[in-house]
Amino acid sequence: MTRQTMWIALIGTLMISAAFSIALARESDRQADAAAELQAAMVTEGTDLYAVNCVACHGASGEGIAAYPPLTAVVGMDERTIFNTVERGRYNTAMAAFGVEEGGTLTAMQIESLVAMLRADTWDTVATRVAELDLTPPKIVVAEIPAETLAMVQVLPNGDVLAEGLTIYAENCAACHGANGEGSTLAPALNTDELRMRLSDADIARIIQEGVPGTLMASWTSALDVNQQQAVVALISGWGELNTIGVNLPVIETAPLDTSPEATAKGQQLFNLLCTQCHGIDGYGSAIAPALNNQTFLNQTPDAAIQQIIAGGVTGTNMPAWGGYLTDADIAAITAYLRSLAPTAPIVAPAQP
Repeated sequence: MTRQTMWIALIGTLMISAAFSIALARESDRQADAAAELQAAMVTEGTDLYAVNCVACHGASGEGIAAYPPLTAVVGMDERTIFNTVERGRYNTAMAAFGVEEGGTLTAMQIESLVAMLRADTWDTVATRVAELDLTPPKIVVAEIPAETLAMVQVLPNGDVLAEGLTIYAENCAACHGANGEGSTLAPALNTDELRMRLSDADIARIIQEGVPGTLMASWTSALDVNQQQAVVALISGWGELNTIGVNLPVIETAPLDTSPEATAKGQQLFNLLCTQCHGIDGYGSAIAPALNNQTFLNQTPDAAIQQIIAGGVTGTNMPAWGGYLTDADIAAITAYLRSLAPTAPIVAPAQP
């Protein structure tokens, strides 16, 4: 082989090697692009799944609603932990099992997409998409605290803590326990001398942390940190001091009950937003919750009972208590919508697959 031939062969080998390296680099880029496209598609699908299945409890931005915890902190959690929680639910909480094999409605692929979305930390995009789908939950009904009332509280011994407790109470507790702890049909009074004598600070803290089985009182450990819980304890045990100086929160005003066609339409909108993920489209039921659109249920359940079920939930089931952040008018509107289904409702609930 001549020297010229050797050089030609060497150059050819180098060119082939370079071309192969370029092809490998391009293939790596193509794989990276494909992986990014797949990830983006999963996040998009997960966003829509979140809007339909999760937003009513965890909020449009993952902020959490009432005792239902925020999800903004799951970004750094292990993927398998998040997957298992969605698939299997959490024992002794309102978190249902959503996996098909666990009696839920989501396939493993859908749960993977939901996990991808939760870890993507794109809550602004999620909130925008939820709004586009008209699935943004109603705002929690809260008692407004006038600035002068907070000023009155803050001058007391331990006033800053009491003011924080009062603010947390107004935002999270007043809808069930009453604006000034007087109690309601949903929850007992907290602002009484009898309760202050009967329960120690440790007792109150335990109830906040653990809830009360068989009642609507859920555990608040996921929604309130330790300092916030202690502020509420301080408020409840020291409420007598607030009474002495005349502290009163404005009573939460609710709209009057209305069963007009307009209210029925509003009830349908709320039902589609909050209830279809469990009770199915048009109330025909699902693997998670029973059908409501049938003569058996509608004929045997009075309006008052329906409203109480919506407001108070059903202990031991996946039915949460909506009374903490739906007004009486909202609950009446949902009831009116269910009543509007009666003329065409089947005699018994259809069998679920």
